Amino acid sequence: MAHSAEGNVAKTVSSSRPSKPKLGQHFLTGSASAQRIVDALGDISQNTVLEIGPGRGALTSLLARKARRLIAVELDRVLSAQLRMKFSLTPNVEIIEADILALDFDSIFGPKPGSTRPGLELTPERIHVVGNLPYYITSELLLCLFAYRKYFDLVVVMVQKEVADRLAAKPGGAEYGLLSATAQLYGRVERLFTLAPGAFSPPPKVDSAVVRITIEPKLDELRVAEAPFIDFLRLSFGQKRKTLWNNLRENYDTKVLRAAMEKSKVDPGIRAEALSLEKSAALFRTLANGNPSTPGAK
Repeated sequence: MAHSAEGNVAKTVSSSRPSKPKLGQHFLTGSASAQRIVDALGDISQNTVLEIGPGRGALTSLLARKARRLIAVELDRVLSAQLRMKFSLTPNVEIIEADILALDFDSIFGPKPGSTRPGLELTPERIHVVGNLPYYITSELLLCLFAYRKYFDLVVVMVQKEVADRLAAKPGGAEYGLLSATAQLYGRVERLFTLAPGAFSPPPKVDSAVVRITIEPKLDELRVAEAPFIDFLRLSFGQKRKTLWNNLRENYDTKVLRAAMEKSKVDPGIRAEALSLEKSAALFRTLANGNPSTPGAK
């Protein structure tokens, strides 16, 4: 990933990435399921679509017939070669053999040298994203897409069911956590449907679910600066069993923290999972205004 302000935000949010296991692909086999996933993107006849992990091309074939342009990124060398052969005569399809997390989105989707006149800023094309995400990169990849959201407007991904539950979880439940808050900070999350193990070959040991995220950042609405607020959320959810007070007091003076919680009407004894984004932002702004060393309130 390119070293930029956007990339730094993703690094701020992501926890240490687990070591990558051997590629244990589970390929989508049901044509009806593939069609439902493609349909979730809406009308893509005038859109560029980024497909993550096309595998054997179950989605790719459908996307190629519907999208104006399709860029499919596959890590597996053999599968990439097979896809290039399969779509060699399909002019709107480009197969890239790469680790999606190592791609420089600016190079792929940003303006090319000489494409704009000095003083004129080109508005990036808004890309639709679709893919079957391996569990071990789901959080990090979503954070990368959010960080580079100037290029993306709709994300339809297939993930483990428990991850889908967390993405769409509402405050107050045990499933609501840092991933939930972050995803909902950047977009509107819809949990669409579940896929049983039998929809894949070989079948995985868990159910999968398809989630659609419409990119609609709430940063301006919440009046918070991006990186500092992400840091605040990360601190709030740092130790899930701890109260919000105990998580936050590690970085804030207790007098300032107590006063901010009182002003924001936040109970020190609750856990972060009980706090809505709006309440978290209100507390964050109060803390930032009460502590000059804390940036971030707008």
